[in-house]
Amino acid sequence: MSKEFLKAVENRRSIYGISKESTISNQRIKEIIEHTVKYAPSAMNSQSARIVVLFGKHHDRLWDITMEALRKIVPANQFSDTENKINSFKSGYGTILFYEDQSVIESLQEQFALYKDNFPKWSQQSSGMHQLIVWTALEAEGLGASLQHYNELIETEVRNEWNIPGNWQLIAQMPFGKPTAAPGEKEFKSLEERIKFFE
Repeated sequence: MSKEFLKAVENRRSIYGISKESTISNQRIKEIIEHTVKYAPSAMNSQSARIVVLFGKHHDRLWDITMEALRKIVPANQFSDTENKINSFKSGYGTILFYEDQSVIESLQEQFALYKDNFPKWSQQSSGMHQLIVWTALEAEGLGASLQHYNELIETEVRNEWNIPGNWQLIAQMPFGKPTAAPGEKEFKSLEERIKFFE
């Protein structure tokens, strides 16, 4: 079992070529999300993670919002690359939005003042674990995904579009779908420079 887990972690990659097909049902995707939210760790079991999953027209609308937000800040003569990039995400089957509930974090800061500066960091770490679990689980089901961060550009309009609570802070967007292209070769830095063992 441990070999299977490590192989799944190894196989998880950023997949940018995705289609509007899925290898699994929406129900199976819901099960993956629910399992992740229930079992992923969080500081003091705060369970501050919140997730929104957009399928179909909702997924398309998210990337239309993102496109228009970028159109306002990217020079017109340089926009074609940006447009192609956003369209590659829109060409997917769905998008998962990762949030952190700031009211939970603020409550912990009040209860445990000694650690108040750490709770936002721990919240981000927990979100990262949620992202990894979902990403790896989708890969194991034959889906490709990548992680995007258009947070500040789109958060207000996304909140209004889907009536997202004001205390939820957008952390990341994960477009996914059936892969249409393999990922490129991955380069690795020397492990000797990155790890120390003391026995």
